Amino acid sequence: MSFDSLGLKPELLRAVADKGYTVPTPIQLDAIPPVLAGRDVLAGAQTGTGKTAGFVLPILQRLGARGQRNPRCLVLVPTRELAAQVEQSVKDYGKYVDLRSHVVFGGVSERPQIDKLRFGCDILVATPGRLLDLAEQRAVSLSEVQIFVLDEADRMLDMGFIHDLKRVLKLLPAQRQNLMFSATYSDDIRDLANRFVKNPVSVQVTPRNATAEKVEQSAYRVPKEHKRHLLAHLIKEGDWHQVLVFTRTKHGANRLTQQLEKAGVTAMAIHGNKSQNARVRALEDFKENRITALVATEVAARGLDIKELPHVVNYELPNVPEDYVHRIGRTARAGSTGAAVSLVSPDEVSLLRDIEKLLKRAIEFLPTPQFEIKEGTHTPRADSREAGEYSPHQDPRRRPENRRGGGGGGGGRRGSGQRGAPRGGGPGRAGHEAYTP
Repeated sequence: MSFDSLGLKPELLRAVADKGYTVPTPIQLDAIPPVLAGRDVLAGAQTGTGKTAGFVLPILQRLGARGQRNPRCLVLVPTRELAAQVEQSVKDYGKYVDLRSHVVFGGVSERPQIDKLRFGCDILVATPGRLLDLAEQRAVSLSEVQIFVLDEADRMLDMGFIHDLKRVLKLLPAQRQNLMFSATYSDDIRDLANRFVKNPVSVQVTPRNATAEKVEQSAYRVPKEHKRHLLAHLIKEGDWHQVLVFTRTKHGANRLTQQLEKAGVTAMAIHGNKSQNARVRALEDFKENRITALVATEVAARGLDIKELPHVVNYELPNVPEDYVHRIGRTARAGSTGAAVSLVSPDEVSLLRDIEKLLKRAIEFLPTPQFEIKEGTHTPRADSREAGEYSPHQDPRRRPENRRGGGGGGGGRRGSGQRGAPRGGGPGRAGHEAYTP
């Protein structure tokens, strides 16, 4: 089936063709007709399924010609990145129709956003906090909204936006069309849907974890303190040109970025503490292959649109199993293939088991390769912790971090004779040791 069969007008079909799309995705096939018919829609769809076009295209058609000053469609999203991407989709698909769109989000000055809104807006894409700020200043009125879209509703709740969302709903007209999209449907999400979605058409095109099934998943066992060394090794030896790396915290993302740079891997971090300009620049550098690794927190990466991303790495496993599915869903999008690698420390094994229960499948542990550990540029003593090979199977008292620095005899890994390695070569050279599983 083609886009021509969905009842879209020629201007929209032309814009779709300009983007190189010829066949609608399942979410587009199922969502576009009821949205065009004016029905409320409750859709379950993972990221990367084409869901944005699934609501943008029919909305552009329903709104028709340019209206007055106030927005007639509100698209509410949880993050700045997703807001910018959705608004760009509106511009791309709506370039041959006479409609105006704007985007508002926090982290940047309000003034330019307010100035643009003064000239009128048909479709407004917004994050909750900034939208409420502008509404309180009477810089925008939601009294004429005809279509309300709540995108990534599950993430909206995860980020604690439920109270802001309730405030936004009170500002909307009672009579309107409602579209709600969510990757998962917990009891909380269903309760939220019952608040404002009326007699909806339910669309479920992506079974739970179906995205994960298309991703080649594997894991490595590695102590926490050596994860960064293994990651640098995998990127270099595998000749990975583009890898999205997930950490749990903003501080961890910054630290890992610095460590990768020192190891010779170009990297940038993206998280909530970064300015909007810094986040946009990092994403553009990543898309254009000017950097190899983009290190991100879960929230910051939500909604990132990166076509044909080949590698995703869970540097730290998420505490919530569903977040694992969202993370690895950044690869293998829209029919492409991808690989997801998890670096699992001993204290994370239970988290991996929870993920496997959710997926109803085991994640294969690959043999951990030998890799260099570079701790500095100074020249260590032959018996220092920077010298010799480290094996996770050896007696903990003989591991590098537990050595006291005496003597230069044999030891280290059984039979290796590397503990007293000379300064000039092998694993005992300056600032290096070898991790040997």
